[in-house]
Amino acid sequence: PGKPRVFLPYVGGVDTYRRACDEVVERGYLGFRLADPGREQCNDGVVNRLQLDVMLMLQAMAELELPPIESLSPPDARAFMEASAAMRPPGPDVGEIVDDTFAGADGDLDYRLYRPDAPGPHPLVVYFHGGGWVLGDHRSDDPFCRDLCVRIGAVVVSADYRHGPEHRFPSAADDALAAVRWFADHAADLGVEPGRLVVAGWSAGGNLAAVTTQRVRDEGGPAIAGQLLITPVTDGSVARPSMTENAEGYVLTTALMDWFWGHYADEQQRTDPIASPLLAESLADLPPAAVFTSEFDPLRDEGAAYAEALIAAGVPTEHHRCRGQLHTSLTAVDMIISSGAHRQAMADAVQKFFAG
Repeated sequence: PGKPRVFLPYVGGVDTYRRACDEVVERGYLGFRLADPGREQCNDGVVNRLQLDVMLMLQAMAELELPPIESLSPPDARAFMEASAAMRPPGPDVGEIVDDTFAGADGDLDYRLYRPDAPGPHPLVVYFHGGGWVLGDHRSDDPFCRDLCVRIGAVVVSADYRHGPEHRFPSAADDALAAVRWFADHAADLGVEPGRLVVAGWSAGGNLAAVTTQRVRDEGGPAIAGQLLITPVTDGSVARPSMTENAEGYVLTTALMDWFWGHYADEQQRTDPIASPLLAESLADLPPAAVFTSEFDPLRDEGAAYAEALIAAGVPTEHHRCRGQLHTSLTAVDMIISSGAHRQAMADAVQKFFAG
C-alpha cells in the first residue's frame, strides 16, 4: 500500500527481460533478498555477468547468422572483416592523420599516424593491430587508435606487419621489432619527443608488443617507457580453463584461435618466447605494464598469467580485469559504451608511463 506505480520500459525487449526473470527464479531468486516477519532469504550475486550492451551486440550478431571466420580462407576472411569494418562508427576526430611507410624487417610496410589537435611535440605510442597475425592492417583498428590519441594526448602510430599464412612466424615479430626501432630513430622527423615511446597492442598485436619489449631488452634498445597489452596472446603451448569456459559464443572462439595459430606458427614453434612471451626465461627488467583482460574471452587466463608473471618478476604492472566484456568489446569505440571506462584506464596507464 502506498507504493508508487510507474511504467519502466526495458530497452532490451520483453523476450530478453522474460529470460532474465526466468533465470533469476531458476537460480533461487538470484540477486534478491526475500523477507517476512518469520524468515529471510538472501541469494546474492550477479544475474547476468555480461554487460547489457555486450549482450545485445551478441544477440544482434547471432540473428545475422554470419559464417564462422575459421570456415573461410584467409583472403575471404580478410574481405569479410574489411566489409564489416566499413559499417562501424569512425571514432573521434584527431588533429592530423598521415599515411606513410617505414622500413620493416624485410621491406617497406605501411603505417598510419594519428596526431592530437594540440601543440607538440608529443610522446609516441607505437601500436600493433589485432587479427590473429592473419587479418587486419595499419588501418583496421582506426577508431580505437583515434580514441587512444585523443584520450592520451600522444601521437599514435599504427604499424603494419607481415601476416600469415603468406608470411609465417617469426615475420610479424621481426617487423614489430623493426617498427619500434625505426620510429625511435625517426622521432625528430615525425615531430614527436625523442626518448618517450610506449608500445601497445590488442590481441595478436598485444603479443607483438610484449615480445618486442623482451627483444628490445635482450637485443639492445631503444628505451621503452611502458607496454599496454590489451587481451594479449601470451602462450600458444597450453589451453587454460578460459579456453573451455569461453570456447564459443563470444566472437573470438577457441576454434578461431586454433585457426589463427595454424596460419601463423607450427606446433613446435609455439614454445618459442618470440611466439609465446609468457615462456621467456626471465621477465625481469621489462618496462612497466598495463594488462587488460576480458571476462568472456578465451585468452583471459593467459593474459592474467602474463600479468602475474610480470608482477612476480618485479615489473610494475597493473592488471585490469574487465567484468562482462569480450575479447573484441574493449576496442569497440562508440559501439560498446560499457567499455569506455576501460579505454580511459588504458589512457591513464599510458600517461603514467610517460610521466614516469
